[in-house]
Amino acid sequence: MDTARSDNPPRIIRWPGSGLLGQLLLWGMVAACFLSLPWTMGEVAVQGGSRPRYQASNLQLALLPPSWSGLSVPERELISRESSQGAYVPGLVFGTDRLGRDFFARCLMGGTISLAIGFAAALLSVVIGTLYGAISGWKGGRLDAILMRIVDILFGLPYILLVVLLSVAVDGYMQRQGAQLSGAARQTVNVLTLLIAIGAVSWLAMARVIRGQVLSLRERPFIEAARAGGIPVHRQLARHLLPNLMGPVIVYATLAVPAAILSESFLSFLGIGVQEPLPSWGNLASSGLTELNTVKSRWWLLLWPCLLIGVTLLALNFLGDHLKDRFDPVRSNP
Repeated sequence: MDTARSDNPPRIIRWPGSGLLGQLLLWGMVAACFLSLPWTMGEVAVQGGSRPRYQASNLQLALLPPSWSGLSVPERELISRESSQGAYVPGLVFGTDRLGRDFFARCLMGGTISLAIGFAAALLSVVIGTLYGAISGWKGGRLDAILMRIVDILFGLPYILLVVLLSVAVDGYMQRQGAQLSGAARQTVNVLTLLIAIGAVSWLAMARVIRGQVLSLRERPFIEAARAGGIPVHRQLARHLLPNLMGPVIVYATLAVPAAILSESFLSFLGIGVQEPLPSWGNLASSGLTELNTVKSRWWLLLWPCLLIGVTLLALNFLGDHLKDRFDPVRSNP
């Protein structure tokens, strides 16, 4: 007995407000981190001169909990005494760290660094992976086999080792050239090295996904019709192939950002890339991990970086699902 089959793919029912929630959370996080740069990097007077707010410290006020969680009487008296003496008093919205620095300012500055690395590495991986995978899938044959074997070889290389080798190579080159870098310049080199290393490895999965999509799409009737109609190859790619690749590209881009943030966090935990005194969510969380103990737990030093990372990952996943439905030509044209 014949059974009717539908060519339309099944629709996945999602909460209709998830896309809007993801956008609000993501852009709110981006705005809070980047628009607060004049405040977090603003100079404040401390003992011995002035420093940016995210670096300014007062050792007398180290490891104070957030003010809203309840300060003890000795802690209030200490804050009042330091304020009356004209010493720098950090904000206590998120508490202070072991050096008496404003942890709220450091979380905002760390978010700027982590988000910038995440977005830049995702953009780099999407561009490289899309071009590489599209060329491989469209040409096919021997070129496809060679390009995919290169991807297989690169997949076998541990990316942590690649980052370490790249960092050592850059540092050794600077020393051989006799370049005496300042602390800020060395931090910039470390961040750029980390960005290039993450972006140069994370495009491999993107290339495989795009190749598979192109291999499937190039056999579709609309591509064959365009080819038979004598439409130039560049117009076939721009008008027919690329719109059908927007769904996978956008979804992967939204997933590549949190993957890059997590990679930065893990590598910062190992002391590679973003290092003190420049904060990132990764090295803030790793330093907060040591403050969890059974004697006196400074929970705020681990809670805030992990919470900010979690909210950002959740927002990016919500946004990725929404954009996939928005740009998928099959779902948008049932």
